[in-house]
Amino acid sequence: MASLKLPHSLCNGSHGGSAPLPLPASSLLPKSTFPVYRRRRVAVSTGFITTTTVVLFSPNIFPSRHCSVKQAQRIHFSTRSTSASVQSETDELVEDKAKDLPSSGDSIRRRFLDFYAKRGHKVLPSASLVPDDPTVLLTIAGMLQFKPIFLGQVPKQVPCATTAQRCIRTNDVENVGRTSRHHTFFEMLGNFSFGDYFKKEAIQWAWELSTVEFGLAADKLWISVFEDDNEAFELWHDEVGVPVERIKRMGADDNFWTSGATGPCGPCSEIYYDFHPERGYSDIDLNDDTRFIEFYNLVFMEFNKTDDGSLEPLKQKNIDTGLGLERMARILQKVPNNYETDLIYPIIEKTAELANVSYSLADDHTKLNLKIIGDHLRAIVYLISDGVVPSNIGRGYVVRRLIRRAVRTGRMLGIKGDGQGNLEGAFLPVVAAKVIELSTHINPDVRGTAARIFEELKREELKFVQTLERGEKFLDQMLVEALSTAKESGTIPYLSGKDAFLLYDTYGFPVEITTEVAVERGVSIDMPGFDVEMENQKRQSQAAHSAVKLAMGNSADLTKNVPDTEFLGYETLSARAIVESLIVDGNPVIQVSEGNDVEVLLNRTPFYAESGGQIGDHGFLYIPGEDQHKVVMEIIDVQKSLGNIFVHKGTIREGVLEVGREVEAAVDARLRQRAKVHHTATHLLQSALKKVIGQETSQAGSLVAFDRLRFDFNFHRPITDSELEEIEKLVNRWIGEATSLQTKVMPLADAKGAGAIAMFGEKYGEEVRVVEVPGVSMELCGGTHVSNTSEIRGFKIMSEQGIASGVRRIEAVAGEAFIEYVNSRDYYMKQLCSTLKVKAEEVTNRVDNLLEELRMTRNEVSSLREKAAVYKASHLAAKAVSVGTSNNIRVLVESMDDTDADSLKKAAEYLIDTLQDPAAVILGSCPGDEKVSLVAAFTPGVVKLGIQAGKFIGPIAKLCGGGGGGRPNFAQAGGRKPENLSDALEKARSQIFLLLSEKAS
Repeated sequence: MASLKLPHSLCNGSHGGSAPLPLPASSLLPKSTFPVYRRRRVAVSTGFITTTTVVLFSPNIFPSRHCSVKQAQRIHFSTRSTSASVQSETDELVEDKAKDLPSSGDSIRRRFLDFYAKRGHKVLPSASLVPDDPTVLLTIAGMLQFKPIFLGQVPKQVPCATTAQRCIRTNDVENVGRTSRHHTFFEMLGNFSFGDYFKKEAIQWAWELSTVEFGLAADKLWISVFEDDNEAFELWHDEVGVPVERIKRMGADDNFWTSGATGPCGPCSEIYYDFHPERGYSDIDLNDDTRFIEFYNLVFMEFNKTDDGSLEPLKQKNIDTGLGLERMARILQKVPNNYETDLIYPIIEKTAELANVSYSLADDHTKLNLKIIGDHLRAIVYLISDGVVPSNIGRGYVVRRLIRRAVRTGRMLGIKGDGQGNLEGAFLPVVAAKVIELSTHINPDVRGTAARIFEELKREELKFVQTLERGEKFLDQMLVEALSTAKESGTIPYLSGKDAFLLYDTYGFPVEITTEVAVERGVSIDMPGFDVEMENQKRQSQAAHSAVKLAMGNSADLTKNVPDTEFLGYETLSARAIVESLIVDGNPVIQVSEGNDVEVLLNRTPFYAESGGQIGDHGFLYIPGEDQHKVVMEIIDVQKSLGNIFVHKGTIREGVLEVGREVEAAVDARLRQRAKVHHTATHLLQSALKKVIGQETSQAGSLVAFDRLRFDFNFHRPITDSELEEIEKLVNRWIGEATSLQTKVMPLADAKGAGAIAMFGEKYGEEVRVVEVPGVSMELCGGTHVSNTSEIRGFKIMSEQGIASGVRRIEAVAGEAFIEYVNSRDYYMKQLCSTLKVKAEEVTNRVDNLLEELRMTRNEVSSLREKAAVYKASHLAAKAVSVGTSNNIRVLVESMDDTDADSLKKAAEYLIDTLQDPAAVILGSCPGDEKVSLVAAFTPGVVKLGIQAGKFIGPIAKLCGGGGGGRPNFAQAGGRKPENLSDALEKARSQIFLLLSEKAS
């Protein structure tokens, strides 16, 4: 069996560890052949002394070590509130345990989750990197999926939970690779309590996890607490036994967690690992990265911060913790930084192979670049897998920026093409394959999206390489201009900070490369100016990505006494219900009268609330049989709020509606049927897409409305007409087969195991609803559907288009909307046939003929205009004047009334040929309302004097509210202020006369 490859620094035994022998991969997760001994802790406290019995695992934990099996099975030790809190023999045992227990990243993750599962925590899956939260672009913390619970907006499903959450943070992207711990992608291991346990248990378990489960030496751990949190200080000192000199009180900036200006908050406590305890206890700074690393943060969410800044106790005190997986791996694997752990190092190793370098022998700059790619590829792969498509906005820009940083870093490393001999290929997919290989225990779904990830990366990389090449040309132009300007002005040539940043941000040029190339050409860089531009971008980035906001609005108060709404809409379209609450303009009211808009909360409802892409039902609320007090409310929208409370929005059309009244809730059956038809048709469309263009395509969004359906999906090219036709045929064939749908509720794991497809952006509980069209489609879906595909009647695609890089959109109609669409198109076709006086099958040829006739007519008109302009120009030639004493340069600056831009160009070319070299011609016209055209044409003799048409015409065009440019000998420009044309031409005349007089003399 092949040995596990370890980074060079690990083989050197960093941090004082002895060099380990090569381990077979299986040894990281040993399968014991000995009986497993359960671990029990029995603690008896007396004063400051705690006696603890630890029963360890199986005998093979300590093969050939200092202690025997019997010694390992049961060891007694004491902790005391002094610096000698843990006896030396215990420290030795812990050190031994740390050496022998599995320390791979996967095993650390598993052991963390198992540790808390054994203590009553429900192990929950990682949430998507695309959060269901409008306040953040991406999932940046483990607690984000529990935010509604912390806010009291949704009831807790379990008292406590534990997760291994995938996270993305890009606010410190410039620090990636430069420090030992900064990453864009990382895993946060967390344990959470929702009003169950609090500080004492959180602190005790964190210590037990660190020192017993992970075997960290107690005397290498330091604790920070909030300066006023005496309770936490005493728990760490008195209960756990950490000496006072290793507990540091810190201020609010470091150890008081707030979610925003208002909302839940509380003190926090952190555990730090000390890599250099030999440095002693004096002048300790826990933020010193060369000595300490914070690996575990415990947040005690016990207060609510009000508008006036005061703190009031929360009724439900919560625990939110985070242990950095990469940081713990660094500690246990004894490597100098997170990048050299088995979580990232194989990616670095693959990159080094493509760059034909050795990481262990590389200089610091090369190592930095390898680390950047190792980090960024993890973020990129998991973002694309979770449905984020590279674009120029939002989270799409985040992934595109990371891709471009990786590409340009690869070029700095010398990677050409795919790094494997194909110079036209891309190297990111090659590195991404290694990331996907390591993804099994992080997110097993990534393997299923590999083809899409590779395609996306290849397309983005090759496109950006072209941008980089354009940037190289742009840099060359900048340097030529800088040298020319400096020569004319007698100053030192330099490139502005703004230009350097433009190259960095738009063209992907690292400022180091720009500086290197510029220095070679004798041009300096305005680095202070560059730093200002960079800082501005950082501030914008940090403002968008760095905080999770928890704010307790009044919505929680409005609905705190309202139970979840019972949904009856799968079985019936009408039902009796009780009005639980009425809300007008965000405030609760007792009654609402005719003409007012209102939001109504019912105890039960047949109305479907918008979710899963399907819009909410329409309908009415009324009280039948009471003519004098009859109430009719028209419902125009239904939304879910604060978990599972349905909010019915609409207007009172008659009477008065009061809280506590019984109403008849009736859904508009015709509109519901339209929604059902479009929702089932959407499922059929997705199946047809997968059959026709490939299984790798995946949903990126959807809309199920009454009049149409919209389906967004990931795909790298437009769908051809023949493919669209095949998709339509498939869907209509399935409709015609009249297949009955099957709906089941089952455990999420069973549904996924059966092959059910999850809807984009949806969250699922442990029990899910599965909608199946047997033999065609199976999806997790809470929407409403037809009973039989024959109810859909027909399906027609209206349009297919790209809406972002790698994202396509299909809009279609089905059912009644399909009939309306076909009838509408038939009506317009009949009108067209009548106008053109042809049959329907002849319309295309007739239109083609008309277009050809129109094109020929336009060409004739254009030719006549150009001839007219040349004729006008022939009369203007006589107005040319001579400038300069020796060169006798002919100059003509004139207006040509309403001549269009193309004809103006022809006139200028004619005049240049007529006047002969040296000559300069500047013409202007007003071809339409709020439209100005300008042209400048210079012969070679004028250009040799250093006067360029492109540079000359731009400032003139600005006088007319426009701009333009071109070649040194010919340039065009435009504007929007015809009233300024006369002044602009006068300015051009005086300017060209002055320049030519100076140059010619």
